Amino acid sequence: MPSKMLHIPTADGQADAFAAFPDRGERHPGVLMYADGFGVRPVLREMARELAGHGYYVLVPNLFYRHGPAPVIELPEHIGEEVRSAVFAQLMPLIEAHTAERVLSDADAYLRFLTTQPEVAAGPVAVTGYCIGGLLAVRTAAAHPGQVAAVAAFHGPVGADGPDALAEITAQVHFGHAESDLTPEALGELNQALDAAGVGYTSEIYPGTVHGFTMSDTDAFDPAGLKRHWDRLLPLLDRTLASG
Repeated sequence: MPSKMLHIPTADGQADAFAAFPDRGERHPGVLMYADGFGVRPVLREMARELAGHGYYVLVPNLFYRHGPAPVIELPEHIGEEVRSAVFAQLMPLIEAHTAERVLSDADAYLRFLTTQPEVAAGPVAVTGYCIGGLLAVRTAAAHPGQVAAVAAFHGPVGADGPDALAEITAQVHFGHAESDLTPEALGELNQALDAAGVGYTSEIYPGTVHGFTMSDTDAFDPAGLKRHWDRLLPLLDRTLASG
């Protein structure tokens, strides 16, 4: 699976990014993948390669490029509970500095870059994200309703901006929630907001999961949850993008 490191011009400089795509000399639908708060690292690159193997050009930008290239902080191979709090103490200032204004400015740049790559087919794109990246995916889809055909978010605070933000989405949606992140009552309220907004969606709690369940380099990892994520994500992309 071909992959390369890239630099995306933005309003504030250049964001380093990882891209993976099929080696067939063709053009493929584009997918913008937002990492979780730990950022771009081997597990994200592997997930991008796996998705690319299904016929997509997958772009994974370094969200925190303003603070340096990825990895912005030193990360252990396995982010276990014993180091999690220390790692987050370093990451939280970066996450807090990534304001909604910066998110939208960067999203413009990422989509502009993605859609002009020679390996990317004309037409709509998809956006997917994990943890905080799930919220960024929602914000990107809401800000680009004519361009984003599908949005998927996993163990992310997708309702953080309120129902008005969800009402801006025209993409097809899948939200996969961790059991530890959302009560059934909160899920009902979120889904009611999606219904009221007229969004086409699936939104469900993945049984037995905790926050971060897709990430194999953390203690939160749940293989069944990761499989369910692929089982939901791939058909969504297949329905909304003309897969190469």
